[in-house]
Amino acid sequence: MDWATIFAEALPYTQFLDQYAKPEQRTRWNAMHARIKLSQAQTTLLGSFQRAMPVLVLNGAWCGDCINQVPIFDHFAQAAPAIQIRFLDRDAREEVREALMINGGQRVPVVVFLSEDFLEVGRYGDRSISTYRRLAAQQLGPSCPTGLVPPDDEATAAVTADWLTEFERAQLVLRLSGRLRQKYGD
Repeated sequence: MDWATIFAEALPYTQFLDQYAKPEQRTRWNAMHARIKLSQAQTTLLGSFQRAMPVLVLNGAWCGDCINQVPIFDHFAQAAPAIQIRFLDRDAREEVREALMINGGQRVPVVVFLSEDFLEVGRYGDRSISTYRRLAAQQLGPSCPTGLVPPDDEATAAVTADWLTEFERAQLVLRLSGRLRQKYGD
C-alpha cells in the first residue's frame, strides 16, 4: 500500500467534516468534540512525543462509532505536534477499505500509524477495548451505535485512555526503532 500517496490525499479533521458531514452529523461531531477533555497527564504525555507520526484514520461522517471516537484524535493532534493526522472516508478508495477490513467487515474507524517515511507501524480499530467490554456487558447481539446518544463521560474518558495507549504504543515503536535511532543519533 502506498501510504504516502493515500495520506497526501486524505484530509485534515475540519476539512473532512466540511466535505463529508451532513449538518445534523456535523452537530453531533461538534458536540462530541466539545465533550473530550484530556487530563494534564495525557496532555503532557502527548506533548512528549518526539518522532513524527503520520496517522491515517479511515472513517465515515455517518458512523456513530466514528462520531464517538474520532474527535479524540483531533485533541491528540492538537496536544502533540509530532502527530500529523489525516482522515479518509471509508468509501473514497476501495483498495484502502478492503486492506483495512476487520474480521472480514468494512469497519470504521480504523487507524493506521505510520513512520515519517510512511512505513506502517501498526493499526487499530474499530472500537476500543473499553467500548467492547461495555457492549458485551449490555448485550451479546449485533449493535451499531448511531451517535445520536453519546456515551457518558466515564465511557468517553475510558475510550480516550484506550486510544491514547495505542497512540503511545506507536510513538514508542518509532522512538525505539533502531533505524530511526541511528538516523537521529538518539
